[in-house]
Amino acid sequence: MQQAVVDHFTALTGVAPAGVWAAPGRINLIGEHTDYNGGFVLPFAIPQAAYLAASPRPDHRWRFVSLDLDDSVEAGVDDLVPGESGWHAYLAGVVWALREAGHEVGGADLVLSSDVPIGAGLSSSAAIECVTIAALCDLYAIDLDPMSRARLAQVAENAYVGAPTGLMDQAASTLCTADHALFMDCRSLATEQVPLQVSEAGLEILVVDTRTRHSHVDGEYAARRAACTEACRLLGIDALRDVDDLDAALAALPELEGQRVRHVVTENQRVLAAVEALSSDDFPRLGDLMTRSHASMRDDYEITAPTVDLAVEVALAHGALGARMTGGGFGGCVLALVHAGDVVDISSAVEAAFSEAGFDAPVSFLGRPSPGARRLA
Repeated sequence: MQQAVVDHFTALTGVAPAGVWAAPGRINLIGEHTDYNGGFVLPFAIPQAAYLAASPRPDHRWRFVSLDLDDSVEAGVDDLVPGESGWHAYLAGVVWALREAGHEVGGADLVLSSDVPIGAGLSSSAAIECVTIAALCDLYAIDLDPMSRARLAQVAENAYVGAPTGLMDQAASTLCTADHALFMDCRSLATEQVPLQVSEAGLEILVVDTRTRHSHVDGEYAARRAACTEACRLLGIDALRDVDDLDAALAALPELEGQRVRHVVTENQRVLAAVEALSSDDFPRLGDLMTRSHASMRDDYEITAPTVDLAVEVALAHGALGARMTGGGFGGCVLALVHAGDVVDISSAVEAAFSEAGFDAPVSFLGRPSPGARRLA
């Protein structure tokens, strides 16, 4: 894929690109819908990534090219208008966010290709944003530390594209390192690289893409955020991170807001427990926490779907130590912590169950913790 963007760029412009960059998708090991509530998350980067070949150009115009969609969009400064739609908005939004923050960003030709599945809960959009900001910062000598880059990429998604996501996706795509998960305190933005060496324990993280597509721009994700905001208003706190007595909070809230709060508070506890489990290589405990997380997303946050619930049930029935949906919800991927020797059997069992239920065939792969955004050439 790296060579493909280089070849297309060269054919398009007649010269080789100034550089090639990559930024990965991510899997959230545990900690769903906690990021925008000031809580804790534990994602890791995956091998699938967005690739970008780019060079500066002398005018203040940007040419965005998608190799995968065989499409090209050109824009000038006056065309950078928040709220625009289309695949190129994720790249244009980064240009806009950098300029709004006062950084001098000149024109550029950018050729994009990505193998991060779209709508699968693997942060395909964050990968595009983070590879774009990595390229533009290098091309125009913009000195931004990794977390600042992640925050501007989030601005692009929130303010320009209009998707109310938290910071976790962009932080994971930017800061993750190989063979580690990224523990992040979403309030202080403090991070810690946590070793995630499942292979040494004879285990694998099996990822099942249910191919149930979703969009974070739809009303369901926004509705969950709104319920959390309303719960904070009723409780008189700044964020659900501040709930220190769950029973008292639940007694003070309507049923719906109470359900949402119970998920967020207990999910934060599960993230902290997962970090402890990894520190002692207690993988059975990690698996149990993953399964409990899925039950909470299903019952309290109500963001799962029949396909992901089925994948979790089948994986657990066939020997997985734990399994849960990952991502914003309403479809996407399931990750299961499995013995290495069970990968084929569990994948086949899930596929057979999907066929029997009349669902589209899932696609499975192994989640191997990978490096974050980087320049390749």
